[in-house]
Order: sequence, then C-alpha cells, then structure tokens
Amino acid sequence: MTIRRTRHAPGRVDAPTADPVEPPALVGRRRIAELTGSWRTALRIARRESRRARRRTALVLAMIALPVAALAFLAASYDMAELTPQERVDRRLGVADAELRWIADNPVGQDERGEGWFTRDDTYLPPAKATAAQLTALLGPGSRVTEVRTYITLTLRGPHHDEDVTGRALDLGDPLARELVRFRAGRAPQQPGEVAVSPAALRRLDLHLGRAVAVADGSRAYTVVGVVEFPDDLGPVVALHPGAAPPTGPETDSVWLADVPGAVDAALVSRLNDRGVVVTPRLPADAADQNWSWLGSINLGDTNDLSTGVLIAGLGLLEVVLLVGPAFAVGVRRRRRDLALVAVAGGDAAQLRRVVLADGVVLGVLGAATGLLVGVLAAFAGRPLVEQYVFGARFGGYRCWPAALVLLGGVAVLAGVLAALAPAWSAARQDVSAGLTGRGTPPVSRARWLALGLGLVAGGAGLAAFGAARTSPAVILTGLILGELGLVCCTPTLIGALARLGRVLPLAPRIALRDASRNRAAAAPAICAVMAAVASSVALGAYLASDGERDARAYQPALPAGHVRVDPIGSTRQPTLTQVAAAAREHLGPGAVAPLHTLGCGPTGTGYCEVTPVLPVERVCPWQPRDDLPESDRRQARADPRCRIREVDYFGGYVQTGVDDGTALPLLTGADPATTAAAAVVLRAGGVVVTDPRYLHDGLVTVRVNEVEAGPDRPAAVRDLPGYALPRAVGPPRLLLSGTAARQLGLSWSPAGWVIGTTSAPDEDHRKRFAAALRSFGPVSLSVEYGGAPRDVSPLLLLLAAAAGVITVGAAGIATALAAAEGRAELTTLAAVGAAPALRRLLAICQAGVIAGLGSVLGIVAGLGTAAIVLFSVNRQYADDWPLADPYPILVPWPALGVLVLVPVVAMLGAGLFTRARLPIERQMD
Repeated sequence: MTIRRTRHAPGRVDAPTADPVEPPALVGRRRIAELTGSWRTALRIARRESRRARRRTALVLAMIALPVAALAFLAASYDMAELTPQERVDRRLGVADAELRWIADNPVGQDERGEGWFTRDDTYLPPAKATAAQLTALLGPGSRVTEVRTYITLTLRGPHHDEDVTGRALDLGDPLARELVRFRAGRAPQQPGEVAVSPAALRRLDLHLGRAVAVADGSRAYTVVGVVEFPDDLGPVVALHPGAAPPTGPETDSVWLADVPGAVDAALVSRLNDRGVVVTPRLPADAADQNWSWLGSINLGDTNDLSTGVLIAGLGLLEVVLLVGPAFAVGVRRRRRDLALVAVAGGDAAQLRRVVLADGVVLGVLGAATGLLVGVLAAFAGRPLVEQYVFGARFGGYRCWPAALVLLGGVAVLAGVLAALAPAWSAARQDVSAGLTGRGTPPVSRARWLALGLGLVAGGAGLAAFGAARTSPAVILTGLILGELGLVCCTPTLIGALARLGRVLPLAPRIALRDASRNRAAAAPAICAVMAAVASSVALGAYLASDGERDARAYQPALPAGHVRVDPIGSTRQPTLTQVAAAAREHLGPGAVAPLHTLGCGPTGTGYCEVTPVLPVERVCPWQPRDDLPESDRRQARADPRCRIREVDYFGGYVQTGVDDGTALPLLTGADPATTAAAAVVLRAGGVVVTDPRYLHDGLVTVRVNEVEAGPDRPAAVRDLPGYALPRAVGPPRLLLSGTAARQLGLSWSPAGWVIGTTSAPDEDHRKRFAAALRSFGPVSLSVEYGGAPRDVSPLLLLLAAAAGVITVGAAGIATALAAAEGRAELTTLAAVGAAPALRRLLAICQAGVIAGLGSVLGIVAGLGTAAIVLFSVNRQYADDWPLADPYPILVPWPALGVLVLVPVVAMLGAGLFTRARLPIERQMD
C-alpha cells in the first residue's frame, strides 16, 4: 500500500483543524445511546452468566420467588374474597329487585345502597312486627315479598354432644329465596318439620338425607330433606321452614326480598323511608362498579396503617436483600478476571457496576415473574380450600389485584438490585492486576462505616423510644430499621476483630474465622440476615410476653377460680336447685350450689332499676378522667389518696347487684368461713354487703335506686342501710342486698341462675355433659372462671422463634455452601499437606457456627435492647398519666430464646451432616 502525502512549501505549517462543535441535543442523545448500549451489553452478559452458574441462579431465584409467590397468593386470595358492590348486592338479593328492612317506626334516611341509615329526627321508635301484607301494600299492586330470618341460634343434638349451629328461616320453595342458596342434594323444606342443612352441618351432626335431628331440649325434631350451601357462610347452617322458627331465643334479624313490577326508583325509596323501611335496591352494573378500580380494595385513608405496612414490607425487603447478597458477592469473586478484562478493554467504574447490577436486574425480573405466576396459579387452584377453611365464604370472580402484583414485581426487582449493589461497588474498586493474576486483596475495614453504623444504631434507638412515647408504630419501625442498618454497617468491622481473636483457636475454627474475615462481602450479609430475623423475633416476643403479663395482672376474675355460673336462656321452665345440684355432682364433681337472684323495679319486677352504692362525699375523687384534663390536675389527682385507683378499675367500675342471704356469698366472692359468717349476720339483720370497703361509713352503706323507665323528673330513692364490707373479695365490685333491704327500697327479685363451686375448672366435655343433663328444661349458658387471662402467647412466641430459626438455618446453609465452593483450592492444599478428611466436615461445622452463632448473638442482644427501650419509653409515658395504668414489665421471652439458642446448634449439625468428609485432590497439568 502506498500512502501519498501532500507536498508543502518549505517553512509552511499546517493550521490545526478545529473539531466540529455538536449541539447540546446531539450530546444528550449520544449520552443516552451510550448508556442504553452499555446496559444492553451488561444485561446480555448477565443473561449469559445466569446460564453458566445454574446452581447460583436457582438459589437466588428461589430466595426471591418464594416470598413473592407467598405474597402474590395472599394478594390474589384477598382480592377475590373482597366482593365488588355488584357482587355483594347479587349475593344479598339473588333474583329479587330489592331488600327491605323495617328498621324503625319513624321516618329514616339512607345512603344509595342502603348500607347506612339514620333517623330523620333525634328519636328512635322500635318497629312492631312487620307482615307481608303491610309491605306489599307499601310497594303497590303486583308486588310480592318473602321474609328471610337470619342468625337464629339453634342447639341441636349431635352424635356425641350438643352442637350450636346457625339457623335461617326462609322459604326455599319461593324463587325469590331459592337463589340465595346452592342446592347440593335433596329438595326444599315444604313444611315446618323439614329442614335443609349445609355440608358442614351435615358432617358435624353426622346426618344424611331422610334422617331426623332433634333440638337440644327435645321439644321438637326435624327431618333433613336437602343439602344447601349459603355462599356467605360455609359453616354449619340449618335452613328452616318459615313456620318452624323457634318461638324462644334471642331476637332475629328479619329482611324481606321484594319483587316489584317496575323499577325501584327514588320515589319508591323515599316512600318506604317515610315508614321507617331501609331499601337496598339492585343498581345497574355500571353504577354499582363505578367506584371499583383496578387498585382493588386498598384503602389509603389510614396513613398510620399504610405507613406501618410499608415499613413492615421494608423489613421483609431488607431480609431478602441480606439473604441474596452473599450469592452475588461470591459471583463477583468468581468473575474477577472477567471484570478485570472489561476494565482493561476500556470499561470504567460505572460500566463495571452496571455489569454486576445487571445480574440483580435479570435475576430479580426472573424471580418476580416466577413468583407472581406461581402465587396467582396457586391462589386460583387452592381457592376452594381457602374459601372453606380460611374465609368461610365463597369468593367473587377470579381476580388477582393487578396493582399489588405490579408492586410486588417492582419490589422483587428492587431486592435483586439492592442485593447486587454492594458487590457492584466493590467490583468497580478492585485492583485490575490482582484480578488478572487471581491474587486476593486483603479486606479493609474503613472507620467511617463503623462510625456511620454506630450513629445509625444510636439514632434508631432514640427514634424507637420517641415513637414508643408517642404510641406510633410507624416511628418505632423506622427506628428499628435504622438500628438494623447500623448493625449491618458495623458487622464487617466486628468480623475482622473476631478474626484477629481467632489466632488462639484450633485449626478449623481459625480457618472459618479467617475465611469469614477475608470474604466479608459474603459473610456479613448472611450474619446480618440472621441478626435481623432473630432481633425482630426477640423484640416482638419480649413485647408480647410483657403485654401478656400486664394483661394477667390487670385481669379481674368474675368468680373464684374453677367456679361455674349457670344462666338459663329464655326458658320459662327452669330446673330446681336440687336438680341442678344433682347434675353438677354427676358431671362437674362435688361442690356447693347456690341460687342467684336479680333485682327488679316494683312488686312485679318488670322494670329496670339502677341500684348502686354511693360513696361518701369525703371519699369521692374531685376529678373525672377526660382527655383534655390539664397536666396540673393530673398531677394533683395522682397525689390524692382518693384518686389512686387503677385505670381498669376506674373505667370498669360497674357494681353488680343481687339478693342473697349469705348462701351464694362465698361462691361469688371467695370469702373465708369467718368472713362469710359475719356477712351473713348482717344480711339476716336486713343489711347489705359490699366488696369495696370505701362504701362503708359508720357501719352503714348508702344505696341509691334509680328507676330508668320512670323518666328524668322522678327523683332517685336514697337510703342508708346497715352494711358490711368484705376485707378481701374475688371478682368485680358487688352489692348484695338482703330480702328485707330490697323490700325497704321498693324492689323485687327473681331467679337469675345458679353458681357452682368446683375444685377445678371443668373441661369442655364435662361442660357439655352438664348442659345436656339440663337441656330438658331449656338451653343454658355456662360461664367458667379459669382464674387468669385466657390469652396465652407461648405458641405465638414459639412460632416467631421458629420463623427466625428457619431463616437462621437457611442463611447459615447458604453461606456455608458458598464458602465451601469458594475455598475449594484451600481444601486441596490441606489435602496435599496431609490434613485428615474429617477436617472438611469440621470446617463446615465451624463456618456454619460463625454465621448462625454470631448472627443469633447479635440478634438476641439487639432484640432485647430494642424491647427494653420501647417498653421503658411506654412506661415513662404511663407514669405521667391518670388514672394510673399498669406498667409493662420488662421480661425476657425465655421460650423463644431457648429455641433461638438451639438453632445455631441445629445449623452446625446440618452443615456437618450434609458435607462430604473427603478432601478434594487435584493435580496440576504441565
């Protein structure tokens, strides 16, 4: 090739050629094009790398897709369970044109759908019993109505004991009511002695078509002629004929389904409202669904709940990022030479970061797509089971809440990018020559990260304390997240310090600590993932344990422990005391039985009277609790002996009254024989007994009687009666009057039930047998006193600990497997110098112990510290409040801690069990 040059005259110099100046628009376009091309290349490299490292890709996809699938399942199930307005109307009306409810005997107003109503004036007049003829007359000629009575409590005889089921009275032969159910078998009841039952009732009562089922009291029996399903209640339901509704029992809710010849217009609704009838019309589909959008049923009105949910989701996102981070860190270490070659070829730090971040984007998108697909398909496939066993009602149409799924997909991609962020940053700062030659670079712990971590820990603790004082869960969670992020920043420095202390340890733990220190980019996220899970579990467990202990201290029993109260339900025929005592001895064990009597107004006892003891004026607290009470008054009230009363007693100060001659006194209050004898003397003398000594003054108790139905103009009757105050009593405040005292106050009394003293609380089987022994007299209600708050948080604490344990074992297993794959060359060296084969298994055990043990210790310390800060701040707030509130005791959730202490041992044993003992032997080829 010949290159010709232009000849110039001697001494002549070429003038430099000026570069062309591009307009700013072209520069911006070139920058966008370069950025797009760089990302396209990075994504292509990430896709190729995901195919090469299939095991690592599967691990990352599983960790991203599993939580996404679980949340997508919940989102789709929840969206299907939330009925649209049109679906709710169709379920309530069936084929009817409107649903009518006779609410009041005076004019009412209502909203468009009939879901809310109000009286037009300030008074409410209860309606009389409505009839079909009355409603048909209001609707006009050609109209037809049918009544549906819901929520009728029935007690039927089962194969082993009595069963409480829900009854509904409706005419299933009427087309208006027939569409409310789905027939599974049989036919509709055609007479009062026939019923149709739901599949759940069929199983619970062990019935089949043609079999009879009796009411618990034996008053009547029904023949099962059909099996029907109510879409709004998949539990045990019995469909009764309209003429078979029980004459006794609690009031039922009655609605009427109406079929009108024309449309249900505003004029008809207004005419019905004038008579006190609330109308739920069938609206057009476009009007019913005008407020239903693709956002589903999300409610953005409560910003506190929304912010709390967002922060909880942030904690879950942080956990996923910390679990996935080690896999990206190991991937970057394995690709050091490839990244160094990119740098040698002219790639800058930004391009190197894009190469690693593209891994997070690709795997995040794949994990999101997989998780969303699996979650939605599982929700559709498992819909019948979720309807039956979780929601207890049929869902609406098949929906999947698109807004929630888009958000979940975005969060999954964000989790992948955040997990790859720290490895991308370290890859952009690696030494190119070290990457090309395969030499390792010693890790450097920068002091600024430690300072930043300590600052975040201190700031998070202060913010959590501030949120606890203001009772703001969102602020508390924000403080917890900042504290955990601070511990994440401090963990690499802590790993380096422990590695230096490991010089005095044996070979295997020393190597494990050294590897954790060298591979801090992989070890630190795993340790932090364990720490975050354990800290959350311990903090929540400590709060639940303290809250449970506080509730137990504030619990006020209704009776002495083990005693039983029996109340008849709407039956005019009651058993005698002898019959109740005989049934109690046979089924509840030996114990005393005493009758209970309730007070009534006048000789007939038909009215309602408010009978209360009156405190002496000098013992009445001069302040009343309210939200706007000045701080100075609160301070004086806390210091006043007359006002030193607990909050639970102040707001629950209803005094229970009754008539007794001393027989029921020890069974109601747990008084000892000497106290009972002294109180009985006062009762026989025509006095009263109180359980609060403050009401007793000069041997007298002031009793006030206010007849509620007499009107405000009638003054209350007040009388001083001889009294006796029990020094110690179990249960709520009580006022027991003698018969003489009740007559002096113009009161009467009637039997109200019985109280039974047992040595221990009877179980469910004995209670049902006792109720069955009395069912010939009618249904009864049993109240058993167990002596403490029924809440038991131990299962929840263990569940939290188990969840944290699963995360701990998973993080330890992932980190151990990645460390074993990364340290294969060192294992070969150990085999070459004659190390024992068991050393590999021992090394895996130590590596799992470092991850799980260090993370658990940090999590337990952080969790207990968080709980202590929150509880201390709440107690400080309550200390300045009035009425006095019980403080939260600072407790350690020992059951949860016991599980969390064993979890590292389980992780170490698992690592040893699944690790091969044989050391790898490799020969270098010349």
